[in-house]
Amino acid sequence: MSRATETGASGLSRQRGLSLIELILFIVVVSAALAGVLRVFLQAGSSSADPQAQRQALAIAESLMEEVQLMPFTFCDGDDANLETAADSTGCSSQAEAMGPEAGENRFTTPQFDNVNDYHGYVMSGGIRDINNQAVVGLEAYSASVQVTNSALGSISQASGDALMITVSVTGPHGVQVQLSGFRSRYAPNAGI
Repeated sequence: MSRATETGASGLSRQRGLSLIELILFIVVVSAALAGVLRVFLQAGSSSADPQAQRQALAIAESLMEEVQLMPFTFCDGDDANLETAADSTGCSSQAEAMGPEAGENRFTTPQFDNVNDYHGYVMSGGIRDINNQAVVGLEAYSASVQVTNSALGSISQASGDALMITVSVTGPHGVQVQLSGFRSRYAPNAGI
């Protein structure tokens, strides 16, 4: 450590700078303050939910919700000859669409889900799988489920069956839970969009 020397008018020299004791005292005070601040950050970080897991669960729920909402919502099953012309469920040639998948239908293989309400009761456990039934790497700790129910929506009554409420629930690591709800309606009597 260097010290500057000044010579005053009286000819006496004065030294400026910090002594070793002053410098050590400064380091101790700053270290104690820094340790206190870091402790607050560590406690806040350890007691909060994992934001990465929360964001991932939300992304899974949004993706599955979009998949379900993009499915057709028709009176007849997707394999029915009168699918495009039936104005109500009595107009189906063989099978009216019912809540839940028809026999043999699933999300991955032929015959696949072909209607919004086929997803009712769908559960994906032991990790998230894409539409081709491939495990999505990194999402092994997540699970998802879908519930589809008749709902009232605006001027549409619940009894009409022309509006559905879709609820997607996702659970993940560290107790993360996300639940999204969305709606799908028939916007023309025989539309299968």
